[in-house]
Amino acid sequence: MSVNAIIQARCGSTRFPKKVFADINGKPLLWHVVNRLKYTSLIDDIVIATTVNPKDDAIEEWCRKEQVKYFRGSEEDVLNRYYSAFIAFPSDVIVRVTADDPFKEPSVIDKVISKLLNEKYDLVTNNFPPSFPEGLDCEAFNFEVLATMEYSTQDSFEREHVTQYAYHNPDKFRIGNVVSDCQLSSYRWTIDNEEDYEMVKAVYSHRKENTDGPLLMDEILEILKEHPEISQVNSGVKRSAMYQ
Repeated sequence: MSVNAIIQARCGSTRFPKKVFADINGKPLLWHVVNRLKYTSLIDDIVIATTVNPKDDAIEEWCRKEQVKYFRGSEEDVLNRYYSAFIAFPSDVIVRVTADDPFKEPSVIDKVISKLLNEKYDLVTNNFPPSFPEGLDCEAFNFEVLATMEYSTQDSFEREHVTQYAYHNPDKFRIGNVVSDCQLSSYRWTIDNEEDYEMVKAVYSHRKENTDGPLLMDEILEILKEHPEISQVNSGVKRSAMYQ
């Protein structure tokens, strides 16, 4: 049973252009997203799905340099980009990851994948409804679900947000949800604009010296407990509807 993570990434964000290359603790945001996936137990391969827009030549160059697989497809039709990336790099299971999130939690991703494989769901997520911090969300689904979504909707919102067709048609899919031990969805750990970026940098600035490996959720929560002012840095940013 092969599992590929497909990371959607582009340079053309209107609110924070080229944020995938924003420096975080000496490495670009995109590096952090890719690196954290390497700490999962169940992901076999990682593919970055970027666009054919010339702005994203830089992402292709980065992938070549870092020896990360990549695919270039539609900028607006992200669902088709995922579908086409799957055709180029087939697997039994697809894990959807967005390149906005420097704090993806490897153990949570493994729980999402395990639930999909062991409980025969069509799609499993961890924000339906949310209980983890915004920015730790992920989804896993099989190819049949991806193909059904690709060929069933022409709605622009559903094609931009990849899996929304499944959530809008729960009678057609068996959807599972991984739940946190405690309610943490009030936290915002994603990067959409400069305030979010400053918050992430502030978290890293308080990490203990000589600490190896990715900065994981428990350590982040401890930092925020000791420095509650950090969460205020991006508290005024408008959140996605699911986390409001």
